[in-house]
Amino acid sequence: MENKELFFALLNTPSITPSDGGLLAFVEDYLPGFTAKRVDVGNVKNLFLYKKFGEGVHLCFAGHVDVVPPGEGWESDPFEPFEKDGFVYGRGAQDMKSGVCAILQTFKYAKHFNGTLSLLLTSDEEGEAKNGTVKVLEVLKEEGLLPDYALIAEPTCVRSFGDTIKIGRRGSINGTIILRGKQGHVAYPQNAQNPIHQIVPILPKIAEYKFDEGDDVFEPSTLIITDIKAGEGVTNITPKTLTLKFNVRNSPLTKIENVERHLRSNFGLLYMVNNPGKDKLDFDLELQESAKPFMTDKSSILIAHLMRSIETVTGVVPEINAGGGTSDARFFAQHGISTVEFGVLNDKIHAANERCHLSHLYDLIKVFRELLSKF
Repeated sequence: MENKELFFALLNTPSITPSDGGLLAFVEDYLPGFTAKRVDVGNVKNLFLYKKFGEGVHLCFAGHVDVVPPGEGWESDPFEPFEKDGFVYGRGAQDMKSGVCAILQTFKYAKHFNGTLSLLLTSDEEGEAKNGTVKVLEVLKEEGLLPDYALIAEPTCVRSFGDTIKIGRRGSINGTIILRGKQGHVAYPQNAQNPIHQIVPILPKIAEYKFDEGDDVFEPSTLIITDIKAGEGVTNITPKTLTLKFNVRNSPLTKIENVERHLRSNFGLLYMVNNPGKDKLDFDLELQESAKPFMTDKSSILIAHLMRSIETVTGVVPEINAGGGTSDARFFAQHGISTVEFGVLNDKIHAANERCHLSHLYDLIKVFRELLSKF
């Protein structure tokens, strides 16, 4: 298949998490010269392909074939891709079937490489990510097949193709606070304890609170409130409980203990000091770290080779950062694997009318081929 034909075939296949839409079997057939290993877990499909070309390093390209649900607002069928003004429209065009297409075309025509090339694909990246890449890497560790380097073909560019690579990711800390008061009649507030009123003086001290100022790679670790619920939906009852949910995308400078300490302080002793005469707050705090932050050493040869490859193809010197949400790159990093991410623009990911310019796909293939020549 030519580049465009393959891209359309991938986009034409509905593969909403955790379904792979049959794409992993297609990939296995598309690269017959590679040894295939399936690590399916429950309804999640995972594929690992590898081929030894020489005695050098083991470089793994990785990604996912699953996509988020299309949602509303599309001008066309999200799983019937079409081309307009050089752009190809379809769910997954940027995130990340363009990346998968580029990897497949790079591997299909790879003739010489000083080491082992491998590909890890999952159908469980956009979901809980519990039975995807993380499970495959556990199997590879047991069998002595872990790579030395990994490149995740997630969409990373911001304004123009080639402008950004990611060498790390922030962690993610999710939290829930349940604040208990005393329900009562709104006309007799002296007989009630209104948790909404109790939390009002605390909100300015926690909303958008920066636990650190970040650095040259990471943005500040900031607490973002995502949901507040209380009351019975009527105007004559003061509520008994209030539930607040939040998230902190944290850099390595902030740990879960820092978050817990700040919140317990503001809901505990500091509240009593700043609100003399008020009753002590009755609250529960639950924190869950769904992802740990990581950063690849800037001196990694993979970073150097990738940056030179991008500059050769595009003339652009990419910026290095660790922005955005979580990705499967974190699982590679947990095994000590030098990991970077690079792909097409990410301005339309998860949005209606997601699109990718064909020139960006073609340039991504060129960058990957250039990268192989540098090892």
